[in-house]
Amino acid sequence: MRRRSGGADMDAARFRLRARIVVAVLVVVAGVLGARAVQLQVLDQQFLAKQGDMRYTRVAKIPAHRGAMVDRFGEPIAVSSPVDTVYVNPRELAQAPDEIPRLAKALKRDPQWLAQRVTSNLDRQFLYVARHMDPADAARVRALGVPGVYLTREYKRYYPSGEVTGHVLGFTNLDDVGQEGMELAYDRSLAGIDGRKRVIQDGRGRIIENVESISAPRPGEVLELSLDLRIQYLAYRELKAAVRRHRARSGSVIVLDVHTGEVLAMVNQPSFNPNDRAQYEVARYRNRAVTDIIEPGSSIKPFVLAAALDSGRYRPDTVIDTNPGMIRVGVKSIQDKNNLGSASLTTILARSSNVGMAKIALSLERDQLHGVLRDLGFGAVTASGFPGESAGLLSGPAHWRPIGVATLSYGYGMSVTPLQLAHAYATIGSLGLRRPVTFRKATGPVPAERVLDEKVARDVIGLLEAVVTQGTGGKAGVPGYSVAGKTGTAWKAVGGSYSTDKYLAVFAGVAPASRPRLATVVLIDEPSGALYYGGDVAAPVFSSVMSGALRLMGVAPDDLSLVSPATTIVQVQP
Repeated sequence: MRRRSGGADMDAARFRLRARIVVAVLVVVAGVLGARAVQLQVLDQQFLAKQGDMRYTRVAKIPAHRGAMVDRFGEPIAVSSPVDTVYVNPRELAQAPDEIPRLAKALKRDPQWLAQRVTSNLDRQFLYVARHMDPADAARVRALGVPGVYLTREYKRYYPSGEVTGHVLGFTNLDDVGQEGMELAYDRSLAGIDGRKRVIQDGRGRIIENVESISAPRPGEVLELSLDLRIQYLAYRELKAAVRRHRARSGSVIVLDVHTGEVLAMVNQPSFNPNDRAQYEVARYRNRAVTDIIEPGSSIKPFVLAAALDSGRYRPDTVIDTNPGMIRVGVKSIQDKNNLGSASLTTILARSSNVGMAKIALSLERDQLHGVLRDLGFGAVTASGFPGESAGLLSGPAHWRPIGVATLSYGYGMSVTPLQLAHAYATIGSLGLRRPVTFRKATGPVPAERVLDEKVARDVIGLLEAVVTQGTGGKAGVPGYSVAGKTGTAWKAVGGSYSTDKYLAVFAGVAPASRPRLATVVLIDEPSGALYYGGDVAAPVFSSVMSGALRLMGVAPDDLSLVSPATTIVQVQP
């Protein structure tokens, strides 16, 4: 009995020990859990709340509406329209592989391409599969109900006038960011400022609730351009027809308002449609009128004569002996097509005498000639702000040799852009006042800098009138208006020498000559037909564009002697 009693006591002791151990363990566990609860609920409460928000709330962007661009009369020429974009969660969509062909058909995509895109991005939760879809197409995608497929709202840029304004406006990328032209130059003001909102997302990244608005989107500025869409269409039509008619490589037309420096029209051929992204090739979308440089040929002669008149040594009736119709400068012989003998400055310009121009240029102080050309804007950008604008090339007078001065007098050895040339003619047209070129609509008086004496400018305009009435520019005449302008025909440099069968045809001028309002430059590159002179190829385009533009702007005729009895002058108010 004692042995049994002793055994029972030992079992009871073991039980009590085990019980104490279990209680101790439970107390320790309870203490640890309590301490952890205190840490999570009190000490780390802010941290946990932040982590929770990070996992379930997001700050989402509210896209700002890109500002429209309008012409000077408020006609929309670039607008942003709401569109739908389709994106997928690759992990979800990969779980329903049978749905991929249906989705690909709705997206008008190759099923194999879509499957490859999805399976190679399984580590992502967001993947674009179609940007900027038409609303009707997007509705069909939404109606499929394919898991892991979502739609979001974006904006797509649209250009109502298409290729007519393409080179000026440029284009945006898929994210509506300006890439070329005015879209790039004024991207910051056009883009606006995106808004922000706090949203709740589920575990698949879908927005299930809008919590609050943090900041409202601020739409972009509406940009009023200087373009007159009526003149733009007119210039585009006439240039395109001329390039086709003469089978030319390219061409440009620029129309400037002499009083303000505003670009009323600027077109190029070949053109491109900014609504078609397949046409986004540099060769098509670059604005040749601003970026390409040319040797201007005889269209530069009026400015050399401006320097001669400004020197005080010459007058419009000053006679230059061009006999025997040639001049030798160093090893080069400069010849005229016809020997003009003793001729006045008026005749030399009207008949485009290279010999007469070379003699005049060689007689001038080099610094004085360079200074006038520089003041007229050559060798420097026009400050238009157009992306990629070239400054051309006008070397310093210290580098001029006699042969260089002689050839410069008729447009070789210097390079200009068509816009620079138009700017210089506009400065002559404003009687020596230079105004900056602008693509934005002027809303008040435009400051100007006098770079040429008014009398000199008037004399140059008079010389240019004779080119149209007596010389090589007869086809540039405009019924009812006096025109002052100059033809230019230049050989093109090819492979380090001048080609004798590739030409650049130019006509530049102002009208009405009595009180200039518009300055226009027409350039036809490499006409390949029977006609290639500036007076035959470019001058008729100038006539058509200027005739329509002056009437559209309601500019009163100043020379009714040029109107035939059967012609009716109609003034059209803008």
